[in-house]
Parts: sequence; C-alpha cells; structure tokens
Amino acid sequence: MNEFLHMGGYAAYVWSAYGISLVVLILNIILPIRREQALLHTIKKKLQREASKP
Repeated sequence: MNEFLHMGGYAAYVWSAYGISLVVLILNIILPIRREQALLHTIKKKLQREASKP
C-alpha cells in the first residue's frame, strides 16, 4: 500500500494532478448551477419591476 501511495517517487506530482482534476470537475458542476440561479433571480426581479409599472 505504501508503494502505491508513494507512486515510485512521483507522489507529489501524481496526487496534486488528481487533486487539481477533482477541483476542476467539481467547479464544472457548481459554477454553471450558480450562474443559472443568478440569472433566474435577475429575470424574476426584472419581471417583478415590469409588472409593478402602471
């Protein structure tokens, strides 16, 4: 198991690459969801302003 974690002397490179890849994948899920929520909120506010105009 120790040999697997050590990765033949390249553990720092390999595990940092895995970590960066995981962060990018998570951001690819979270950021579009947050943008969509912000856009929907903006549209909702705009529609409310237009509906309240005489």
